[in-house]
Amino acid sequence: MPADVERERAKTPGGSTAAPRHRVRLDQPRPTRRRLLPAYDPEEFGRFSERIARFLGTGRFIVWMTVLIILWVLWNVFAPDSMRWDQYPFIFLTLMLSLQASYAAPLILLAQNRQDDRDRVTHEQDRKQNERSIADTEYLTREVASLRMNLGEVATRDWIRSELQDLLKELEERRDEGDAGPDR
Repeated sequence: MPADVERERAKTPGGSTAAPRHRVRLDQPRPTRRRLLPAYDPEEFGRFSERIARFLGTGRFIVWMTVLIILWVLWNVFAPDSMRWDQYPFIFLTLMLSLQASYAAPLILLAQNRQDDRDRVTHEQDRKQNERSIADTEYLTREVASLRMNLGEVATRDWIRSELQDLLKELEERRDEGDAGPDR
């Protein structure tokens, strides 16, 4: 056997002839990879789509879009032939409106999905808060019931007053019995 093969067998475990694998170091950051697509922040893109969706849902957008279409049509009908860029069937205008709609629809859907996610989180927080409120209310109800039960064992002012009146009557009766006793 050639000496190179012997050295390779000695390096690999078990004497196999497989090529040694490159080991990834976990204590060091990975080198950056080249990407074919540009990197973007999904949160920032989501906020951008929400701003566009909010604008597309306003009267201001409808007014500006209507003004733009009217100007487009008027220019391409009444301008000199050499300055017109879109003749009567207005195919380029149709293309531009289709392009605008093809971008607007996914952006609106993305904004709606983000709103649904926020609503889901809000509903979950509300549900947890309601559960805590119910648990607190049940606890307070049990405490009030316990206080009412224990309050029956507490000497109230009316009870003490009635006991004192009974004792006073009993003392008066004894005194009256003592005055009308055998001494007379």
